[in-house]
Amino acid sequence: MLPALPVEEKLGARGTAMAGTASVKNKPAAKAAAKAAEALPVREGEEHWTVKELAAVRTRLSVEIEELAAEIKAALNQAAEHGDSGEGAGDDQADAGAKTYEREHELALTNNSRDLLEQNERAIARIDAGTYGVCDNCGQAIGKARLQAFPRATLCVTCKQREERR
Repeated sequence: MLPALPVEEKLGARGTAMAGTASVKNKPAAKAAAKAAEALPVREGEEHWTVKELAAVRTRLSVEIEELAAEIKAALNQAAEHGDSGEGAGDDQADAGAKTYEREHELALTNNSRDLLEQNERAIARIDAGTYGVCDNCGQAIGKARLQAFPRATLCVTCKQREERR
């Protein structure tokens, strides 16, 4: 058999270990985080949130925020580079229409990315405020499984179905 490999600890910004359990110094913070996670609403029959599950959702949202911010920045840089220079002067109507369509399409994608970025930021703010998992419409628990699948959800399944039927 091969010998076991040593486990590497990830280091945080301050050079301290960020293991799955809290260090002795951070015991009060770990208890507070566990208490906050358990206080989040869940549907009947679901287990309460754990610190690890909530951290995974927060990490996923944070990664998406970074990716969306990069997409938006790249799109804005590209738009600035291809701005309304004299390029295209003398194009026929079809060429001008195609360029306008493409520019509007890129703008729509950028606006969609901005919306997703705002939704992710609001989700993290709800986690911090302790209101993550509360339906904006009826005030009931959204459900842990739904939030793990779609962490930006603000409506429970019932309210979302009602909204989509309208």
